[in-house]
Amino acid sequence: MKKSHLLTGALAVLGLYSVGAQELSIDAEIRPRAEILNGFGAPIASSAEPGAFISQRSAIKFKYKTEKITTYLSIQDVSVWGDRQQISPVGGESTRIQEAWAQLDLGKGFSAKIGRQPLSYDDQRILGGLGWAQQARTHDVGVLKFVDNGLKIDAGFGWNQNRASNVGNQFTPVGGGSPVFRYKGLGFLHINNKFSDSFTGSFLFLGNSFQDTSGPTGGDSFPGTTRRYTSGTHLKYKKGAFGASANAYYQFGTIGNDNTDVSGFLGGIDLTYKPGKTLFGLGYEYISGNDPSTGDENEAFFPLFGTNHKFNGFMDYFYVGNHANQNGLQDINAKVVFKTGAKSTLLVKAHQFLAAEDNDSLADTFGTEIDLVFKTPIVKGATLLVGYSQAFLDDDFINDRGIANADLASDFQAWAWTMLVIKPNLFKWKKEAK
Repeated sequence: MKKSHLLTGALAVLGLYSVGAQELSIDAEIRPRAEILNGFGAPIASSAEPGAFISQRSAIKFKYKTEKITTYLSIQDVSVWGDRQQISPVGGESTRIQEAWAQLDLGKGFSAKIGRQPLSYDDQRILGGLGWAQQARTHDVGVLKFVDNGLKIDAGFGWNQNRASNVGNQFTPVGGGSPVFRYKGLGFLHINNKFSDSFTGSFLFLGNSFQDTSGPTGGDSFPGTTRRYTSGTHLKYKKGAFGASANAYYQFGTIGNDNTDVSGFLGGIDLTYKPGKTLFGLGYEYISGNDPSTGDENEAFFPLFGTNHKFNGFMDYFYVGNHANQNGLQDINAKVVFKTGAKSTLLVKAHQFLAAEDNDSLADTFGTEIDLVFKTPIVKGATLLVGYSQAFLDDDFINDRGIANADLASDFQAWAWTMLVIKPNLFKWKKEAK
């Protein structure tokens, strides 16, 4: 029997051959990354030994689409080489369902996407998929979508709970980590409009509620609830060799048991110019911090669920699980992207970091950083990336992080890594409507 007949029979058994147009795709991803960390994320003392490990994302992804329904399932394992015994009879907790969603076409431009999914909008400053992290980021949400020519509107809602319960709505985040990211409720509205071939603009409103689980539990109470709202715009312009983008977001609400008012701001602008094969860029970002002279108000902006590794230097000293509610940040940066081959590139980016607010107990200047990233395809479906970052940190910034100057390897805060991204398509099938 021919293979096509076998495939048709298998699909018929699965019930996939009885409707109109259909598509089925199965993809894999293998992504090992080797890293040497000598001050990544936080400055390292000269007496400390740098970290070195190889982590790996391994995933298989299924996508099935009909005329009215699209379903997607991704099963992912994130591990460190050597974290499991070679003949261990049991597995770890590194494997999970990363994405599981269905999108329903409701007609007239409307659709609904429901389930575990990434939320990634604009330049990913506030909502991003965090693809750099091996585990990435997903949300359990429902999103109502509308598309009409150049207009796109998404409205989403999520409600987190530990388990099904007949009594109470107390949410206790599982697995530790920063409570900043572990929300009870989420609601957002994102509107993007293409005003012309050169200019697009977006509006975002994001609301979150967080529970302070150190308070009393049980019942329908929300002890120590924080309600943080983020609203703002992302603008993007591209004309010929010139490009520009800008962010402006305001954060408000109340946090903690004492209902401290929140009033934070993030503003940034990036300019690019590409007259030929080389791209030049200049950027500036201001993120407000706490000023002791303002009293009890919290003026520190936090970018929440963005792909924060993409911003403020690849060494991740700021807003990657750190620097929350401190004295803010000013990031003055410049970059050049060179073409080193037909399909390979080299990024060189420099940052100058300064505080956004005066605070006698915290540093005013943080230091500088240089980031390098080389990217080249190896074969079809496989790409090699190599990176190196080095930070030259100010002594006061080091003291803020609890490392004495005398014990600081101040001339060598660095991070080197290499990553191989392999994304083969394992199977693809398409049936046209009759």
